[in-house]
Amino acid sequence: MTDVAMSQSESSARGTRQAGRPWVLIVVLLVCGFFGEWAAGALTIDKIATAANPNAVLDCNFSVLVQCGKNLGSWQGAVFGFPNPILGVACWAAPIVVAMALIAGARFANWFWWLFNLGHLFAFVFCLWLMSESVFDLGTLCPWCMLTWSVSILSFWVLTGRNLADGRFGEWGRGLGRLLSGWWPLVTLLTYLVIAVIAQLRLDYLAML
Repeated sequence: MTDVAMSQSESSARGTRQAGRPWVLIVVLLVCGFFGEWAAGALTIDKIATAANPNAVLDCNFSVLVQCGKNLGSWQGAVFGFPNPILGVACWAAPIVVAMALIAGARFANWFWWLFNLGHLFAFVFCLWLMSESVFDLGTLCPWCMLTWSVSILSFWVLTGRNLADGRFGEWGRGLGRLLSGWWPLVTLLTYLVIAVIAQLRLDYLAML
């Protein structure tokens, strides 16, 4: 009877841990990590192609407005002294690893979540800056860049909402975190809409489709 009771207790504990996993965050990290890696990998391949042949025809160059060649060849495309996509290839692995660890039942200290959130904040701000440079300076809409912007925005809002709701930044943030965790689809959509409106007003891309 004791063995049976222990077995039932262990099964119940496993079930509780399974139910307690942050599945929304896990799915978002996996999806964003996958598409972020995909976009960064595609841009890296295109950068290698243009380095070997400056006149190479890239699959992402659809028109003067919608293209990635101009972005890759600009100084904004290598802010840290090397092509930005290389940074993406390295960094987008992190959300995938963290998501897989959470699925396996890993628990992380608060300092880890602070650093992880700080990395997402950097990606969020960096992508917004790149977006502004692309729209206002380069006058282009890079397809792979836009995919990167999209997943960076989504993962930032979801992760930040979860960390705030769990009190990882202090008790003051729990209410805001619960609100953000419940409304992250709308917050993300509104962010996308603001970017789309800015791009439309600046570039009038609808007229060029």
